[in-house]
Amino acid sequence: MALAAGAAVLIWLLDRSLTQGAADAALQRARTISTSIPGGELNVIRQNVVAGPSEQSVAQVIGPKGTIIAASPQIDGEPPLTSSRPGPGGVVTLTREQLPVGDGESYVVSSLGVAGPDGAYVVLVAQSLKPVQSSVTTVTALVLTGLPVLLLIVGGATFVLAGWSLRPVEAIRRRVADISGRDISGRVPVPEAQDEIARLANTMNAMLARLESAQAAQRRFVADASHELRSPLATLRANVELGANPHTASASSTETVLAETNRLERLVTDLLLLAKADEHGLRIDRTDVDLDDLVQAERTRLRAEPGLTVGGRVQAVQVRGDRHQLGQALRNLVDNAVRHTTSRVDLDVRPDGRYAVIEVADDGPGVPADMRERVFDRFVRLDDSRARSAGGSGLGLAIVREVITAHGGTVTVEDTTTGGAVFRIRLPIASDEPPRR
Repeated sequence: MALAAGAAVLIWLLDRSLTQGAADAALQRARTISTSIPGGELNVIRQNVVAGPSEQSVAQVIGPKGTIIAASPQIDGEPPLTSSRPGPGGVVTLTREQLPVGDGESYVVSSLGVAGPDGAYVVLVAQSLKPVQSSVTTVTALVLTGLPVLLLIVGGATFVLAGWSLRPVEAIRRRVADISGRDISGRVPVPEAQDEIARLANTMNAMLARLESAQAAQRRFVADASHELRSPLATLRANVELGANPHTASASSTETVLAETNRLERLVTDLLLLAKADEHGLRIDRTDVDLDDLVQAERTRLRAEPGLTVGGRVQAVQVRGDRHQLGQALRNLVDNAVRHTTSRVDLDVRPDGRYAVIEVADDGPGVPADMRERVFDRFVRLDDSRARSAGGSGLGLAIVREVITAHGGTVTVEDTTTGGAVFRIRLPIASDEPPRR
């Protein structure tokens, strides 16, 4: 379609250009003839008219009285070529006129008004369009003959080059088809040329790497969750078997069953919360929450712990968020600090510009620099060798990050000046609505 449209435009422009050239030639001859009119010598005028090429260009000169005073031999005795009579200096050009000369081809006629010694004269010159029509016909035939050939060449070249260019895409498709859901460690080939296909391959490899990482994390999550659930279930089973025997039943067995049941319930609740966060994001019932009240409640709870010193400062600050979720996140941090502290836990809350800051610090062993991001992953413990009952399930800090992130805040961990760890939460204050997930 593009080639056909281009060919049509080419032929039209060629016809228009050649026709305009013929009109210019006719006007130029009319001007040449007009140079002899001011002298008023009829013989000179007739000589200029007769001097033109036969049939390709014919001319007439019409005197002041409207009679033809000079004409080319081919049209001698014929009526005027056109009825247009421009005034002195005026020009009128007509195209595609049929004249009583030649084989019926078309002419372009130029009329030029000239001031003579005894009145206004009009010079009429007709230029044949036969050469124009012949040239246009020849070019049209060449285009109609060459267009299919050119179309075949362009189509074939496009087919070959497109196939050659899309070979890397086919290689990527075959490699992706071979990657299964069980093993996504494969990667697609990256072409050497740094073009769009190479960027596509790099993007797909990055996506496969993310999927592999997510799959590995999911498998670790399932394995860790299974291990965490197996321990309390085994304890429950053992104590139930002991309780079924009246000779071995005891109050301590009942207390153990209750403790393990509570632990199992907390673990399942944490797993469900994280599963909801992964699937749809945490649903937040936003209300005005006084963080100083939450921190003060935790400080009161900690003071009941024997041998534990509770410090820190509490300043009034309010945020928009879910009171239950923020309280759970704060309690997880406090419980984590109690598990690792030696003798002191500090709880601070204060406004800091547009943010509210909560800090939970302990004087324990601290968190190594290379673990300060990984510590928020699921089922991560700094000391894998210690008892799970003492170290928790490894989900508390993961829940803290999910909750704080859902509220538009951040949570980080650093070392204190005394060598312990301080967990710092930053939340937008109530006047700034945090972005929804």
